Amino acid sequence: MGTVPMTERVVQGADCLAEGARWLVATEPRFAPALAPGPLPLRLKPQGFGTLLQAIMGQQVSTASAAAIWSRLEVAGLTDTDAVARATEDDLRACGLSRQKIRYAQALARAGIDWPALETLPTPQVIQTLTAVTGVGRWTAEIYAKFSLGRADVFAAGDLALQEGARMLFALPERPAERDLRVMAQDWSPWRSVAARALWAYYAQQKSREGIT
Repeated sequence: MGTVPMTERVVQGADCLAEGARWLVATEPRFAPALAPGPLPLRLKPQGFGTLLQAIMGQQVSTASAAAIWSRLEVAGLTDTDAVARATEDDLRACGLSRQKIRYAQALARAGIDWPALETLPTPQVIQTLTAVTGVGRWTAEIYAKFSLGRADVFAAGDLALQEGARMLFALPERPAERDLRVMAQDWSPWRSVAARALWAYYAQQKSREGIT
């Protein structure tokens, strides 16, 4: 189990997820059906500008559209900080970016974020640093902290799949609002990132089952 200077847990591999899963089931037995199918996916991603830019490109568009835009950015060599900062609006528009996404991409490129330094910041400060950039909302910042920095205790409560997964797993009368799910998730600390993986997996499992029937 890795740590950052402020003693936060960092998920580095399958053993970390297994430890978190055991803790969750012991603390909240209703997680058992979500964890029964087997090991949870690690889903770790590289740190840095490119990963967060890709997340921004995926906001409010289909997975296929996001992949197409990112592919065009890669071909054009517009996936690193300096290249995007120098790019014209026409360069980015040619890759399929909307006016809003162009503004977001250039804001991120010009934000002057010290990406390696994020690794040593407490998670709340990471979230604060990232959300100060135009176009980076709390959900995006939390996803970056969870999968690029590996933080074990981050929960993106605004995620609709997590909300729906919680509704199904805990037999709630309706999908919990972001605020309510964030309160629920406090009981899953210090393994909220593992709880999120479990809820995503359970949601996908149930939707697949619905598709079969």
